[in-house]
Amino acid sequence: MRRSFGQHAAMKKVVILGAAGAIGQSVAAALAARSVPMRVVGRSEDKLRRAFGSLGAEIVPADLTTEAGCAKALEGAEVAAYTLGLNYSAKDFEAYGPMMQACVAAAKKVGLRKLLLVSNVYPYGRPTTPTMTEDHPRTPCSVKGTHRKTQEDVLLAAHDASGLSTVSLRLPDFYGPNAALSLAHLVFESAVRGARADVLGPIDTPHEFVFVPDVGPVVLDLLGKDDGFGTAYNFAGPGTITVRELATKAYADAGAGAPKLRIAGKTMVRFLGLFTPVMRELVEMQYLQETPVLLDDGKLRAHLPTVKKTPYAEGIAKTVEAYRAAAKA
Repeated sequence: MRRSFGQHAAMKKVVILGAAGAIGQSVAAALAARSVPMRVVGRSEDKLRRAFGSLGAEIVPADLTTEAGCAKALEGAEVAAYTLGLNYSAKDFEAYGPMMQACVAAAKKVGLRKLLLVSNVYPYGRPTTPTMTEDHPRTPCSVKGTHRKTQEDVLLAAHDASGLSTVSLRLPDFYGPNAALSLAHLVFESAVRGARADVLGPIDTPHEFVFVPDVGPVVLDLLGKDDGFGTAYNFAGPGTITVRELATKAYADAGAGAPKLRIAGKTMVRFLGLFTPVMRELVEMQYLQETPVLLDDGKLRAHLPTVKKTPYAEGIAKTVEAYRAAAKA
């Protein structure tokens, strides 16, 4: 009987594809905490060495857009987590599907046993229920959501219980140390500087965020089990919070007083999109602020009863400390 990573430290090496991002670093930290060897993969060897050199990780630079690059990354491995995120543009998102096709082809060629994808809520589209289980229809209402759905479809179609086992973990927005690409990044960065933060409105709708350090242990626990593959799991936040509440707590913890926010509604986002590429890309995702996707993760908690979620008050305080330390550095 195989043991999970949480039960047995003497495990074979785990590969993290796209390791330098916030989620990849969370998985690496969880592996290091459990003394599990790791191989970290990304395009930039220098970036990988800066992030993981102190962990004793095997550094493998590889082009994950190609089957050959994926095969190089996965050769000799049995387990891998795909945490790679692309630049935030509709054009870049087109590569998600083909890149996953290259990855699963390489995984089968080298004999990988388990592959987990960290995904998001984009494929769900607009919510039709107050909270969404994994059975909620995936009807994306954005170009980005369509490409992310294609990526996940490729992964789950590749599942073969006698060969490659695949699983997807769906996250809402996230926040935490090293999460520079998160929706909340500007809030924390501005709070520690006592500056004004630009935020997408509306900011008083219920929202949920996952604290990045909580993700790594869930990834490892899913990969450490021998059942529960060929499907997807939601990982929800520790309840709901509004962007205004998150900002209020962040500014208070940073000693910056009341939050200083400049709110960009749909009209303003469209206008700014005429001049700023990032804002132009956010127009189609505005629905997530107006009708937020709130996840039901009962399926995950039944499968992994020990799932830990950091309360917002604790997570926000730790994130402020991390941003303050980064600003001093």
